[in-house]
Amino acid sequence: MKFPKKSLGQNFLIDKNITRKIINLTKIEDCNVVEIGPGHGALTDEILKSRPKSLSIIEKDEELFSKLKFRFLKNKKIHIFNNDILRFDLKKILKKKTIIFGNLPYNISSQILIKIIKLESLNNLQDIIFMFQKELGEKIISKYPSKHYGRLSILSNYKLSVKNKFLVSPNCFYPKPKVNSMVIHFKPKKNSLFIKDLNNLEKVTNILFSNKRKMINKNIKKIFNSKEIGKLKKIKLSSRPSEIDPNIYYKIAMIYENQK
Repeated sequence: MKFPKKSLGQNFLIDKNITRKIINLTKIEDCNVVEIGPGHGALTDEILKSRPKSLSIIEKDEELFSKLKFRFLKNKKIHIFNNDILRFDLKKILKKKTIIFGNLPYNISSQILIKIIKLESLNNLQDIIFMFQKELGEKIISKYPSKHYGRLSILSNYKLSVKNKFLVSPNCFYPKPKVNSMVIHFKPKKNSLFIKDLNNLEKVTNILFSNKRKMINKNIKKIFNSKEIGKLKKIKLSSRPSEIDPNIYYKIAMIYENQK
């Protein structure tokens, strides 16, 4: 097995029971599938057994890409891209009824999730099944109010619902990470959403959570002027960021968006 690169956050999934458990979270047959960071193709093999309509693979590591390309050369269902997922234009491969899988590198997993959430074609996705570091996973799925509630849960909850989740031991990887992992199965929300550009919600939460332990009365002035702040109802300026309901953040983002 190829020696993992720390710079790419490589921890290869080697437990077949876990790969099967991931695959069994959803129905793959006749669906279009995208896999991010396949590594040596452990999950890829299980995906193919479930007979997808098509499979697009995105692998940044050139050596792994070459091996995967050679291995699946005769399989016409598979399209393999040697790209950095954070720079890759997903729009060119996403089709209706698409499922995205990813055993994500810990160092960029939150960035990948945000990239997916911001997709204009998010509603084309049937399922999103990602593996994160457990600590990050808890931040993503946390509800208000809780100790893990914050920016990531506010952003994810706006566009995604959590259907399922389970923990994965370090023993299931090579090399073994020092922490547990968490697989999360997301479904895009189909309801009508009133924030047109998620960058506005991201900016609002970035500003207000920049001092998590302090009241928002100072940071909100970076978003609105005094007159506009006076019009804000149901928002206690003496609150700390973690004490504010996510729906209030969505409202703040909408107001901010409309005044631009």
